[in-house]
Amino acid sequence: MTSSPDPDNVGDYLISSRSFHEYEAMFSLTDSDLCGRVLDCPGGASSFTVEASELGTHVTAADPVYAMSSSVLQELVMAQPDRGSAHTAAGSDRYVWDFYGDMEGHRQMRKRSAALFARDVEVHPERYIPVSLPVLPFEDRQFDLVLSSHFLFTYADRLDQDFHYHALVELHRVCRREVRVFPLLAQGGHAQDEMTSAVFALLFRKGIEAKICDVPYEFQRGGNKMLVLSSGSTSSKTR
Repeated sequence: MTSSPDPDNVGDYLISSRSFHEYEAMFSLTDSDLCGRVLDCPGGASSFTVEASELGTHVTAADPVYAMSSSVLQELVMAQPDRGSAHTAAGSDRYVWDFYGDMEGHRQMRKRSAALFARDVEVHPERYIPVSLPVLPFEDRQFDLVLSSHFLFTYADRLDQDFHYHALVELHRVCRREVRVFPLLAQGGHAQDEMTSAVFALLFRKGIEAKICDVPYEFQRGGNKMLVLSSGSTSSKTR
């Protein structure tokens, strides 16, 4: 007998297939943000790399799942939208559906993104680098912009404060302009204020500026803020 999905626990890390338009809203992306080199870490099965590349952005996606063979990864990815939808439906009252219209709109957007990713990872494997935080094989300041979606803070139940600190320092190391992290809520929608404050204090000592910015996207209720790390600054603040 199978049990109902637990809205507080999606189980293993979900390989999500978010779209370019979701990234655009989650990270408040502008045309100028998409000029230059962008790192998506972890990239999961997002179609952001595909769609942004078609607009002329040089995008690299990094994620340990890219170590799988393309056929195994494609099969896994195509099953994830239904798994994610089941998890979301179990706690649907925790979500704001305006961006998607309804649950079916959300599922269809993710299925389309999964299909785009599955095709691209086979045609352009060089865009997808199999690596794991908190250690990245990239040069200092290699990317103009670094995006990190639904990993840090989302899985705070299994990734401790020390991991978050070292991962953020590493993302900052490879970035020339800004690191943007979204959201600052755990997978069950719980705020991570205590961990965020503790990590901010550690970043301050490291000389990394950290701030919280509102974004024009809210799916998890209260999840309309991103963390921004800037390069070349020596102060840290919360808002």
